[in-house]
Amino acid sequence: MARFVLEQLSDFRDYTGGGDPSEILTQWRRSESTSRGDLSDVRVSPDGRHIHFILRKPTAGLVTCDKYERPKLALSQKKQDLCVTRTVPIVNVFYLESNIKDAALVAVIYETGKAEFWKFQQESNPGWHLLQTSDLCNSPRAKVVSVCASSNSIIWCEERPPSESSPVLSSTRNKLRYCVCRRDFEVDEGSVVLRGVKMALHNNPKFNVVSSGEYVHLLPDSKIKALSSLNKIIISWSPRIDTFRLSTTCKTTPLKEDVLSTKESDFKRLLTDCLGFLSIQDPPEICCYSPTGCGGLLLLLSTGWVCLLQKDGILRQVHKVDDDNVDTFASHISLCLYQETVALLTEHSLYLIDVNCGTEHGRVNIKNAGLLFRNQAEICTPHFVSEEGVFVVQRETETKDKNSKLKCCGSSKLENIQPGALLIEAVFEEACTYYQQRSLSSAKLTVDALKRGGRFQAPISLATILGTYLSSGWNHKGTQNGVQNGDDSIAGQDKLMSSLEPDLKALVALEEVKCRLVKGSVQEVEMLCDNLVEKEVSRLLLSPDLDKDSLLYLNAIFKIFPCQSWRAVQVTLQLHYNGEGRLSSNAPQKIWKTVLSSAPSAPVGKPCTNGENKSSLNGNHISNVKVKSPGVPAPLPVFELLCHSVYLYEPSWFPSFLELSQQQQGSAGLALSLASSSWGFSSGRGAESSDSSVPLYKRALSVVSSLSTDRDHNQNLQVELLLVSGRPNAILQAMRILMGKQQWEKVTQVAQKYCTQSPLLNKEIFSTLLCEVAQHRELDPYLELLWSLCPEDMTVTNILSMVLKSLPSPNTSSSSSFPLTSTATSAPAPFSDPQSSQLTIGLLKPLLRKVLERETKSNQGYADILQSPSYPPPAPPRQAVGHPRTGTGRSTESDQDISSAGPETT
Repeated sequence: MARFVLEQLSDFRDYTGGGDPSEILTQWRRSESTSRGDLSDVRVSPDGRHIHFILRKPTAGLVTCDKYERPKLALSQKKQDLCVTRTVPIVNVFYLESNIKDAALVAVIYETGKAEFWKFQQESNPGWHLLQTSDLCNSPRAKVVSVCASSNSIIWCEERPPSESSPVLSSTRNKLRYCVCRRDFEVDEGSVVLRGVKMALHNNPKFNVVSSGEYVHLLPDSKIKALSSLNKIIISWSPRIDTFRLSTTCKTTPLKEDVLSTKESDFKRLLTDCLGFLSIQDPPEICCYSPTGCGGLLLLLSTGWVCLLQKDGILRQVHKVDDDNVDTFASHISLCLYQETVALLTEHSLYLIDVNCGTEHGRVNIKNAGLLFRNQAEICTPHFVSEEGVFVVQRETETKDKNSKLKCCGSSKLENIQPGALLIEAVFEEACTYYQQRSLSSAKLTVDALKRGGRFQAPISLATILGTYLSSGWNHKGTQNGVQNGDDSIAGQDKLMSSLEPDLKALVALEEVKCRLVKGSVQEVEMLCDNLVEKEVSRLLLSPDLDKDSLLYLNAIFKIFPCQSWRAVQVTLQLHYNGEGRLSSNAPQKIWKTVLSSAPSAPVGKPCTNGENKSSLNGNHISNVKVKSPGVPAPLPVFELLCHSVYLYEPSWFPSFLELSQQQQGSAGLALSLASSSWGFSSGRGAESSDSSVPLYKRALSVVSSLSTDRDHNQNLQVELLLVSGRPNAILQAMRILMGKQQWEKVTQVAQKYCTQSPLLNKEIFSTLLCEVAQHRELDPYLELLWSLCPEDMTVTNILSMVLKSLPSPNTSSSSSFPLTSTATSAPAPFSDPQSSQLTIGLLKPLLRKVLERETKSNQGYADILQSPSYPPPAPPRQAVGHPRTGTGRSTESDQDISSAGPETT
């Protein structure tokens, strides 16, 4: 067993404030029970420089002791202390994550829901300063019983008393008058902005809320004995995805995991199917608990077992404490996890236990009980506060140098490397890649060879400029630390620096992001990933010409960060879903032009080392050869990538997304040509269809077929996409799928909706349905509706011709794709079996009568002519005819009348 020793970091003489920490801790230890307070009312800041004591009796208040970096200066100056005396008890004191430089932010929460936010600073006007006072709860009668902070949210459990007008509640229901609420916040330079109140759980008993990473654990209050069944449950809640997991201390696996919306998260509904199991269980009580900081929770049970409730819901036993009467001194026990070591501090001993195997690393004797805490600078070294001061636990062979402690905590030598050296090295590596692609030699070009060769001056010059920028910064007056060769050289260098300054700033910012990713916490890393993915997706979609390399890069982003990419897409495209099936976008048209464009064409020919294309000689003809890189999948176009994300995260948005994309395609002037239309003709025998001619709905269907494994779900989604497309062939294809599934009511609804779009589509739909009617009897209940869809130009001859061609063979079963039980019988024609599926004239009679009446009505104009009173019309009346005159002169009027009368009849 390794030997550990204690090192005293402070005896409280360097702490100043409203009281003496040693005196307060001594009074608490000597007091009976919790008349004045216990160790659970002590709060230590993450850096160990502030200690807060929450006073309960005889007067409620808060005492704070601070350790200044320059104690002599702090003692000589007038400073403000956080020492509060109130009539209302304080529930909790905790630190908030803030971006205020060189300042700590503390929230003090009272039972009435009042929240005070204090800021501590050391330089100018040192001490604590009250930023603002706010109310957490909506109801003035609410009473906060427990509160914590998780990421950028304040979460608390409050008691809501019944209204005076409500009837007297039962004792059981009276215990379920609590609810768990949350409020998001943002910290500005001088204020804390609180968002609206959101209820996470209601109708629940009193819970202690404990934050650990991305989870918030709701622990039962052991003081309430009336609801024994409900006090056996532990609820682990993830505010990010609204998931509730139910666990108990007598079962290693979680009882239940449910996803409830914040409007429906009822505790009674959540616990309904677990009451039977809980009623027969007698789990041990929780004596002490401590969050692990990464989603888990350390528990000390009344049986003496130290257990770890992991973030996946598994309860694992770690170590059994020797003392059998754990519950008798539970108020003087402190528990904490330091990476892979569990520290258990009792009244006389400090146990160090391996969390993986449960073995005891060592044990240290102490004089009095204390409180364990984590120091953010040394997260793997146990620290604790007791009456004698602040102590740290070390191995006996370790040095007291802080560098050794940092090395124990896993710090790397890479942290000491300057960012400038990494950036300069990145310049040469990028130059190696650039020159290697354009080199005719197969020899590998290295950074050392690039530096020694002297042939490539550009990367050396760029590295020099970058080094100058990092060392001295950019000076707009033109005074640099480098060699100056006259005014012309200075002016040229100024011009070069001004042109390179945006890129240099981007490189420096990128290196800072890398350092933050390496050193940051889990929450900070997730936030950085979200921001980086959002910026990269927005940058790529805003680019007018997305080349193949950029598309490969975008595919890699969606593959590595799928969830972050989906959130970035929603922000970039400004997607809004109104809940009624409508999806809108306020993104500019240039983004949609990039989204709806096809994949960049693959380069023709195999690239050579010098960037040219090789050609193959075949006789007198030179043909380019397309060579695909083996093992490298082709990148998906942007539209297919977005369809992937929509299908995975919001499948109900898929049809609306396709409809929105088609609208944007038309409004952006990206409408397809006639060659790509559903009614278009082929571009020639053997012609290859380009990617740009493929309609959007076909591209969306290819994504569904590649992702969906459920055939029924696949077909249902395909039908929706086909109908949303609005293309005639797509609508007919959707109807065929519905007829294949024998969903006749849906078939008739689609037919009735889309027959009004165009006469040609109406004729195609009616002809398809008429062929189905001729093959089986499944559409008989809808015949009246189908006959109403008959086109105007349909004749009786056309109908009978289609019916005769579609009739099934009398010697075989029905040729329809929907096999029926009835088949042709041996009854002699024309008498058929009553159970036969053959079409009869009686079924077609209403349709034929309707078409005949329409044809008769259209010929009414000819009927009017045939029904005239006399046919042919009577001749005009005869007139008297005189003898013609002789002579060569012109004829008179009587002559003209006679000649026009015509010959005389006898």
